[in-house]
Amino acid sequence: MIRFAALACALLLALPAIAQPALAPAERRIVAAVEARNPDAVALLGRLVEQNSGTYHHAGVAAVAQLLRPEFEALGFKVEWKPMTQTGRAGHLLATHAGNGQGKRMLLIGHLDTVFEPDSPFTGFRIEGNHAIGPGVGDDKGGVAVMLLALRALHEAGALRDADITVVLTGDEEDVGQPVAQARADLVAAGKRADVALDFENLSHADGHDMGSIARRSSNTWTLTVHGETGHSSGIFSESMGDGAEFELARILTAFRSELPEPNLTFNVGLLGGGEQAAFDAGKTRLTASGKDNVVPPIALARGDFRTLSAAQTKRVGEKMRAIVSRHLPRTEATLEIDENYPPMAPTAGNRALLAKLNAVNRDLGLEEMGELDPLSRGAGDISFVAADVDGLVGLGASGGNSHADGEYIELDSIPRQAKRAALLIHRLAQAPR
Repeated sequence: MIRFAALACALLLALPAIAQPALAPAERRIVAAVEARNPDAVALLGRLVEQNSGTYHHAGVAAVAQLLRPEFEALGFKVEWKPMTQTGRAGHLLATHAGNGQGKRMLLIGHLDTVFEPDSPFTGFRIEGNHAIGPGVGDDKGGVAVMLLALRALHEAGALRDADITVVLTGDEEDVGQPVAQARADLVAAGKRADVALDFENLSHADGHDMGSIARRSSNTWTLTVHGETGHSSGIFSESMGDGAEFELARILTAFRSELPEPNLTFNVGLLGGGEQAAFDAGKTRLTASGKDNVVPPIALARGDFRTLSAAQTKRVGEKMRAIVSRHLPRTEATLEIDENYPPMAPTAGNRALLAKLNAVNRDLGLEEMGELDPLSRGAGDISFVAADVDGLVGLGASGGNSHADGEYIELDSIPRQAKRAALLIHRLAQAPR
């Protein structure tokens, strides 16, 4: 028996230690406040989703901001609505909380708008089991609800008082206003003042595990305009007629497909057409074209996007595209316009260090540590506008699915889980010296 007991003890000592939650008293109060206030967060989420705020529904975006104003003011934030009529958008909600000036200065990022305009058939808010369903429930109204739940818990635990926090909720994340520099001036300025940026868009997953996101790719749009000679189709490919605009367009797109591919790059053709006449609408989201079978088309148009992981990659890909376009077929010409709408958020050592801090929170909460998400798994986002100036972390919002589609949903149990992570991370950053 003695030998057996000794062997059992040795086996126990050989087993790896299992991490146990290790929270300070103030942190336990924060976690308890999240649990207590979670029903209020779900109720707020329902009100936000019920108010349509498609990007182009300016009154609806402003109405969501008005719903949120008292929520932030109750926590001691100074709130400002910044109209953006000069960029063709509704505006942004800015909220600032002055702390003791000693800890990390934090920028919390989310957005008010959704992809669902008032004419969308997908409307309303409903709960089915663990799912909350509705337009924008995850992108990004669930994220805003998580943000406020975390801040409210900090406030009620007496842990918000010393925190220096700026919140920027943009009203045009789904389609940034023009010019971009003006539409994002307030966000960029806030990033330059901050030490850390936390983005409250959807939590990402891989193989069933919550993931940390330290990078986002850029979003760039390109517009191709091709001209050629026109006349009877019997003359196509002749010296006087050349190859026509549509064959030139086809050549360019085929070359894009064969010559552009490289790691971390994706590119797409979203809209194209040609004929005797072809034109985009003002927003370049619709194209009208007309022509006849026996007429060589004098014009062809195409529009698409490409996404990169670094500014250097954006420049390199743009140069390759322009070189391809310049190799004209006979009697044709083409021009390429590139608009850099969202810059990339490259993976950096600072971003990885921030994820490590979040994983320390995960360990202390008894949650699984989060690996790095492949940046190809996320689209572009507002945090990229500040990525050159401040360390950042993406994906502190709710967990869900069907983003940008009918049936968009979040998992209700992710709201308190994400709010605890965010609240403790904010609390610890507020206590870390600058």
